[in-house]
Parts: sequence; structure tokens; C-alpha cells
Amino acid sequence: MAAVVEPAKCRVALLAGGTSGEREISLASGKGAGEALREAGFIVQELDPAKKDHLKMLIEEPFDVAFLCLHGKGGEDGVLQGFLETIGLPYTGPGVWSSATAMNKAQSKLFYQREGIATAPYQYIKKGEEYSVHELALAMGGTCVVKPATEGSALGIYIVEGEEAIADAIERVFEIDELVVVEKYIQGTELTVAVLGNRDPFALPVIEIVPKADFYDFESKYAPGGSQHICPAPLDEEKTKQVMDAAVGAHKALQCSGVSRSDFILDEDGIPWILETNTIPGMTATSLLPDAARAAGISFPELCTKLIEYAFEEGE
Repeated sequence: MAAVVEPAKCRVALLAGGTSGEREISLASGKGAGEALREAGFIVQELDPAKKDHLKMLIEEPFDVAFLCLHGKGGEDGVLQGFLETIGLPYTGPGVWSSATAMNKAQSKLFYQREGIATAPYQYIKKGEEYSVHELALAMGGTCVVKPATEGSALGIYIVEGEEAIADAIERVFEIDELVVVEKYIQGTELTVAVLGNRDPFALPVIEIVPKADFYDFESKYAPGGSQHICPAPLDEEKTKQVMDAAVGAHKALQCSGVSRSDFILDEDGIPWILETNTIPGMTATSLLPDAARAAGISFPELCTKLIEYAFEEGE
């Protein structure tokens, strides 16, 4: 049972912006969450961790909780969570280890595999290491996905075929990350499942994503009309339960608290393959978490209130 808060007596530091490549999306998330929090009755102050004086305010001002709307490095990877732990300020979403592990797409696969959650075969390459494109192409079956290990929001993701294209994609990804994940391409239906809760997490309705592009890339995520969200996804009861169970399993495997959102590909054989887990899902007008919550009868202000209640419960 999550802690109960009185919004009118709760001062919230809403953290958005930051220094990652997803800064503008973070600011948009902050705007959406800020409106919902104020509608719920909270006392809200927006702060940008990219500004040192704002970090100083987190230490000196009497905030009750931090509401995180940061995406990418420096906000979603456990770095800021560690700072908040140090100053003793409760915060929304998963903790330091969970955030850092989920952000690393190579590391998180190890924990999915331990829990028996299907994840695509992969290899990872560190910048400066030697690698064989020929061997990668053989291992991945020709067509593969090349992506940065520690960036989110589909930044720098390439679906490529053939050795020359694979090599080019790897070098492009090295421009934004020190670690590249190369995994087998699995074709199918794109699904996402948000999970709420700490000790007894539960899944929100499954969403099918129908991107206008070839896959759910950055433009599909954030441009108006870039993708269609079908919620609940048109799956039978058994398949819906299987995907929801996998999302809850990922939440538990990464020891997430408060909220997570895992993305899947449902292949032609009906197997849901997990792609990644997001520990700070987007809060923009086109974001998936608020969509799933609405389908479950939870309004945006109620969702934000729940996230704060889970933050206090986790800190108890």
C-alpha cells in the first residue's frame, strides 16, 4: 500500500532539462507533469539540474520530494538519483542501481535472461576494441539492430543489413556512445507495458505502437502524428497476460520501484521479446505512460500523485 500524501502540504521539486541529448524532450515531460501535479494540488517548483544554483536549491530549500522528468544520461542513469540519496530527498521512480542497470542495454539483458524473459541475441563492442563485422553479420543473421548501450528515446538506432551497412552504423553510434549493442533484428508488432508499484507491482494495459516510420524511432515517439497508440492492444487474453507478466518480471528483475515501462516485439510465433526498460517514462502529451494510465481509469493528476506516494513508501 503506497503512502498517502496531502498535496496541498507537499512541496515538489520538478526536475527537468539536464544535459543529455534528450534535454528538449525532458523539458516537455516536465511541462506536462507540472500541469498535472498542480491540478492535483501540489506545490511545484521547476528546477533544471543543468544549472548548479538549482542543484544548490535542492540542498537548501525545504522540498518534500523530487519528481523526475529527466531522460538520458545524467538523469535516467542513476547519477542524479545518487545525488538525491546523498542529500536525503525522496524521489520518484527506480533507485540508483536499477536506473544505471536499465540504462545499459547490454547489462540489462543479463538480468532479463536470468528471469527467463526472451531478449534478442546480441553482442556489444567497446569503443577502441577490435571487432569483426563479418562475424557479427554471421551471428546476427545478416539483418541486425545497431544501437547505443546508454542512450534512450531511440537516439542513434539503426536497422541495417550487410557488412558495409553494419560497419557504418557502428561507427555512427560510436559518435554518441562508448558502448555499442548489436543485436539480431526481430520483426513483429511493437508493444509497450508500463508497471506501477514497489513491493507488489502491477502492469497497466498493454499498448500497441504503430509507427509511421519503419520502427519506433525518435520522430515516431515525439512528433505529433508520428505514431498511433492502440490501448488496450488487440491481443487475446492469454497473450495479454504473457506480455504483462513479462513487463512485471522485468520491473522485478531490475529491482525497479515506483514505475517502469518495458518495450517488446511480439514476433510471428507469439513470443514477446523485450527490447529495453525505461525507468523514467515520458510525460509529454504523446507519451505512453499517461495513455496506459488513462486506459486503466487513472487520470494524469492521479498518476503523478501515485508516483509521489510510491516515492514516500520506498523511503520509509
